Order: sequence, then C-alpha cells, then structure tokens
Amino acid sequence: MTAPLNLGFIGLGIMGAPMAGHLIAAGHQLTVHTRSTVRPEIAGTSATVAPTPAAVARAADIIFLMLPDTPDVELVLFGPAGVAEGLTPGKVVVDMSSISPIETQAFARRIAALGCEFLDAPVSGGEVGAKAASLTIMVGGSASALERVRPLLALMGKTITHIGDSGAGQTCKVANQIIVALNIAAVGEALLFASRAGADPEKVRGALMGGFAASRVLEVIGERMIKRTFNPGFRIRLHRKDLGLALAGARAMDIALPQTASVAQLMGAVAANGGSELDHSSLVRALELMANHQVAPDGS
Repeated sequence: MTAPLNLGFIGLGIMGAPMAGHLIAAGHQLTVHTRSTVRPEIAGTSATVAPTPAAVARAADIIFLMLPDTPDVELVLFGPAGVAEGLTPGKVVVDMSSISPIETQAFARRIAALGCEFLDAPVSGGEVGAKAASLTIMVGGSASALERVRPLLALMGKTITHIGDSGAGQTCKVANQIIVALNIAAVGEALLFASRAGADPEKVRGALMGGFAASRVLEVIGERMIKRTFNPGFRIRLHRKDLGLALAGARAMDIALPQTASVAQLMGAVAANGGSELDHSSLVRALELMANHQVAPDGS
C-alpha cells in the first residue's frame, strides 16, 4: 500500500463513485466534486466535498476525472472555477473518462503549459468492474507520470497498460468500444434467431458458452437480453457517443468502418424509441422491433 496521499476525484456517477471508494478504502484523503447528489457510499466516508473543480485541484496533488463526454471534461478542466484554476506546478491530472483522442491531446498541452502532467486513462469493465476494482485501464501520456499514479490505478483496476503518448489511451478505448458494440449486436442477432426458431435462448446461450463463441459479452450481455434487465450499467447514450468518436476518427483518416456504422444506427433506433438511458444490452430491442419478436418476454 502507498503512503496516504491527497487526491481529488471529480465525477461520482455509476462508475466514478465505486472507483473513488476504492481510493478512500485504501486510506487516501479524497476531495471530491460532482454535479449531482453525492452518493451515500461516498457521503458516509472521510471524503471532503468541494464546491468547484478548482477547489478540488487546490486540495489535491493528483486529480482524477470520470465524466460522460468531451465537453464535460473541457468544462471541468478549463471552464469557470475549473481544475486549471486550482493547479500548481507538479500536479497530475488523470482523465479516466472516454472522450475524443484529438481533444485529449489538446487538453494535455494546455495542462502541460501550467507545469503539470496529464494522463488519459479510460477504462473498460463497466459498473461490475468498477465495483470489483477489476477494470482494464488504457493509459496515454508520459511513462514517468504513469509510474507515479500506477499504485493508485492498481486500486481501481487489474490490467494497466501504457499505450503511448497523450491520446493513445483514448484511441485504445475507442477500439475497445467498437469490439464490444459489434459483439453485442452479434449476440443479439444470435439469440433473436434462436428464439424465433423456437429454441430456448437461455439453453442456447449456455451451450454457446462452452464453445468457440463464448465471450464475456455473451455471458453478461446475453443474460441481460434474456432476463430483460436493461437498467443501466453502461448506457446506450454513452456507447453511442463512443461509436460517434470512432466514426468521426474514421472520416478524418479516410477509412471505412461499416459494421461500426451499422451498430451505431441500431443504437440510434433504441434512443429514438426512448431508450437512451437504458443499458447497451438493450440494443437487442432494435433488432426485435425489426423482427416483431422478442428474445424473451418481459419479466423473464
């Protein structure tokens, strides 16, 4: 265990709250800020709630961010009473959000101009991984800054990989989101096919878990599709945002991502039918609408 440190954490949502909780449980002093009500699991700890991101930055030597989108990160960093106002040379900002790789590079340059380090360290593993401290963490930025914060990241995740310079972590996360999204669509189509053909989708899923088609997505997301548990672990809105980053990057590089574009349209169909805040497993609902058939009845 590292010696207790003064840390900051901004963004205490579904992912951020358990991540911050692991840092507190390890004995570190946290100053936190969130735009919503502080969750009970944080409110009942030693954490200090700050009124602004700037106040967090003044109190902490290392500041973590876990926010929904690129504009949110920019506002928290550089908006009125933002993190930048509270920084002094030598501090480290670690953005664990999933945002634009290009904008991340610009943010890193602005933080460096203040004499501080900036790491992009997006995560994979969802709410389950955040609670279990088993996240996969993909890091962009300097190796020296990573080594400084690695013991803290290890409190939140099991796999920590230095991908490269600033923005490389975000690029890796976008690649991750492409793979996950396409797998969700594949599982949805497979279970829909099986169910419409008259097979028990749960038995089909169990059989497939023993073969080459086995995957974490089939295990977790497939179960959600069958049990109709679409309460958010990772929202359609946020995964759709990530695919938007992928497609914007593809346009900039003049490459085609046809399967990514197709899945983005399916997520758009779910959103258009009121499902933006549902879990990304609800992508299957778009397929079900087209087939006029559900993988399983509601309340399964």
